[in-house]
Amino acid sequence: MKYNPSHSHWLHEPKNYEIKEDQITIYTEPGTDFWQRTYYGFRNDNAPALLFKMDEPYFSFEVKTEFDSQHRFDQCGVIIYQNSDNWSKASIEYENDEYQRLGSVVTNHGYSDWATTDIEASVKRMYYRLSRRESDFLIEHSYDGVAYKQMRIFHLFEGAGEIQLGIYACSPEESSFKAVFSEIWLTECKWKAHE
Repeated sequence: MKYNPSHSHWLHEPKNYEIKEDQITIYTEPGTDFWQRTYYGFRNDNAPALLFKMDEPYFSFEVKTEFDSQHRFDQCGVIIYQNSDNWSKASIEYENDEYQRLGSVVTNHGYSDWATTDIEASVKRMYYRLSRRESDFLIEHSYDGVAYKQMRIFHLFEGAGEIQLGIYACSPEESSFKAVFSEIWLTECKWKAHE
């Protein structure tokens, strides 16, 4: 089923964006991010996210991201957001002109983690697939939208029943970039039960 943006709502609506039937563009603003406490000590909960609500316990959500990020920590990707203390996100975070960090953050009860792998800085497009099995989730990435590879399996303690999920983009430092989201789909759960 193709995603319908008219069924979504903004968390921290950005000043500059464009929503079309088959494409969503966000222009990030400086000093925006999602992070809670761990290591750095700070808390940031002000990035724009376009979310929709879903109570179906088994499904997959797919999206293509394209971006021109060029500053440290610039990022765009997929997010589940229940509240400021319970959420997850997956994206590529720009680091420098040599490498970026493809990774994910899971925040349970107010503490974030960050799991990453380094990829080339020249990558400016990535597909993500988020699959749900009740309160457990699988996040995968793909360079072509066909062959997906596992990034992580995780649990959200506040992930039962209705969840809010969608897309986000942010620039934690003093920068701004254009993030484009397309090929957004909701499908049957492509994460099969463990035998």
